[in-house]
Amino acid sequence: MWGGRFSGGPSAVMREINASIPFDKRLWRQDIRASKVHVAMLAAQGIVSEEDAATIREGLGRIAAEYEADGVPENFDLEDIHMTVEARLTELIGPVAGRLHTARSRNDQVATDFRLWVREACEEMEAGLAAFQRALLARAEEHTDTVMPGFTHLQAAQPVTLGHHMMAYYEMAKRDRSRFADARARAAECPLGSAALAGTSFDLDRDRTAGELGFAHPTANSLDAVSDRDFALDYLMAATTASLHLSRLAEEFVIWASQPFGFVKLSDAYSTGSSIMPQKRNPDAAELVRGHAGRIAGCMQALVMVMKGLPLAYAKDTQDDKPPVFEAHDLLALSIAAMTGMVETSDFRRERMRDLAAGGHSTATDFADWLVRAIGLPFREAHHLTGAAVKLAEEKGCDISELDDASLRGLDPRLAEAQLPDLSVEGSVASRMSYGGTAPARVREAIARARKELDQ
Repeated sequence: MWGGRFSGGPSAVMREINASIPFDKRLWRQDIRASKVHVAMLAAQGIVSEEDAATIREGLGRIAAEYEADGVPENFDLEDIHMTVEARLTELIGPVAGRLHTARSRNDQVATDFRLWVREACEEMEAGLAAFQRALLARAEEHTDTVMPGFTHLQAAQPVTLGHHMMAYYEMAKRDRSRFADARARAAECPLGSAALAGTSFDLDRDRTAGELGFAHPTANSLDAVSDRDFALDYLMAATTASLHLSRLAEEFVIWASQPFGFVKLSDAYSTGSSIMPQKRNPDAAELVRGHAGRIAGCMQALVMVMKGLPLAYAKDTQDDKPPVFEAHDLLALSIAAMTGMVETSDFRRERMRDLAAGGHSTATDFADWLVRAIGLPFREAHHLTGAAVKLAEEKGCDISELDDASLRGLDPRLAEAQLPDLSVEGSVASRMSYGGTAPARVREAIARARKELDQ
């Protein structure tokens, strides 16, 4: 490729460290697509003949068919997917293949290919997250009235509904989808035509190239275009946040499936056994999703470190941009699929969740709120009086919701004639009617809004 300048070949070590074909072969579809658009533009501008352009496009089509059927060959001497395609094109159509690289460099070529791939990956993640949202909605609708403990500090706090809990993850996935959409939108600039770093003296139609490749417009600065990897960082940061959300749900499934909790039984499809303990049902899929989040965050950090000190324009360090993105993409796609499957197939234990929701004095706040509303106490005084009620319940060996009327009225003379509140968990969740609250009526409204969002 650069034999005119070099009289000797690279060492074996240089040959191996310099080759990116083992991982950038993944860009072959984008490379061939961009090459077809590029050569068509060259012909339209009179830079190459229509006959040569047609020959090149036909050859690229044959290469695409070969790669689709047999995969991309790995020849380290050709270094990367771009030279691998060009070398095969030369074998198929002869010297005319050399016209394809007119007015472009591998610098703007790889930036274009990688942007195309990342934009498609954003669409793929959005679709996967939408399926995850639909699974959450289905279970939320099924369990709109199912009462479970709500926790803070992993301590029973207030009763909520399982439907409300599922919808919390729907909202997280909604934000994740918006991040991928934003990343895709910011990647909608086409570097092709920037050449090595300074642009080119050929009369290109960059607007045509950008439009045919699905970009909004060409990049505005050739130096920035060939060295920018913000689009890859945007993707990795969106992937990291999404993986953290999935990991949080995975952690809850691990906890819920444990015997002390017993909130859920995971299906056989997403569980494994033990090589020594025949009774075991391990939540390995959830644990692996939890582990994947660390690897995805590591991929993001890896590219941050690659890019942190690079001067303009292109540097070979940038060849290390693709492995972390590809790895994070594969892990996230698998994690989304696994969590979607777990949500769809898990057996939630309503009675167990309701029993634990009723413990731990979880409706104490309802009593305090009632004291404010019905008796007119300042909240801090109501808080203190409710604490006394909890203490009394503990002395009697029961929950605050199980205290009889006489015990409650004896706490304060102002309660003597009052109509005491319903401190059951069902009454508690039904009362949480503020917008975004856990009341089943509010959860149904949230589900209806969500379905409309997904349909749109």
